[in-house]
Amino acid sequence: MILVTLGTQDKKFYRLIKEIDKLIEQKKIKEEVIVQAGSSANYKSSKMKIFNLIPMEEFDELLKRCDLLITHGGVGTILNGLKNNKKVIAVPRLKKYKEHVNDHQVQIVSNFSDEGYILKVENISTLYDVIKYSKVFKPKKYKENNKEFVEKLSKEIDNYL
Repeated sequence: MILVTLGTQDKKFYRLIKEIDKLIEQKKIKEEVIVQAGSSANYKSSKMKIFNLIPMEEFDELLKRCDLLITHGGVGTILNGLKNNKKVIAVPRLKKYKEHVNDHQVQIVSNFSDEGYILKVENISTLYDVIKYSKVFKPKKYKENNKEFVEKLSKEIDNYL
């Protein structure tokens, strides 16, 4: 099962959900797909289970069961996936598509990816290739309270903002 989280932003994030829908239609994604869509929950698809927000206990259970987590560039969701030893693909929300107020998620996703923790999607058209690669990807084991990583990430965010 693939769990997709689009975040809780008040801005829509149709770019990711449309691409996943297309890949299911093309039979490139065959697994069950469950989406916590937030403000994008009005997107209609007969190919995925789409929810606005999933209660925390249920979400935690879905996260434990999923084979792959595809998410926006939110730190909380990425860390939650890593703490649960999940392969994570992150697609940052972008300002140019009015998905966020700025592009800070690009830097967050790049930092986690550069460190070997997750896979990133810079261009939505490459999502399928990244999904295929995720099957052989061996993520770096996340160590909670990794002071050096947290300091580096914090510094990058502070520099960006």
